[in-house]
Amino acid sequence: MKKTFSLTDPKKKPERIADAIKFEVKKYMKRERNKELPSKVDYWDFDCRIGLEESVAEVVQIKQIGKHIDQYVNESRETFYLEILAKYGYKTPYEKPKPTEK
Repeated sequence: MKKTFSLTDPKKKPERIADAIKFEVKKYMKRERNKELPSKVDYWDFDCRIGLEESVAEVVQIKQIGKHIDQYVNESRETFYLEILAKYGYKTPYEKPKPTEK
């Protein structure tokens, strides 16, 4: 998903528009996670970027998207850019720590 969202609408408050955007993001991520995984892939991971424009968008974690949207509403911004790209995720194997000798 690469999209520029508008926070202005003559019939809706910016807070309600922000809630709708957050719901759309959740729905997109759920749809991507439900896709079948290729063999040897453990899970779907996401690369996320958010900013006022595409050229100045910064990399963020999935958890921080809602905070950034709320920040743009509080700053009375009219638009912002959001990019979420699905990628393959791999779990790293856990290695037990070796016991130390005394």
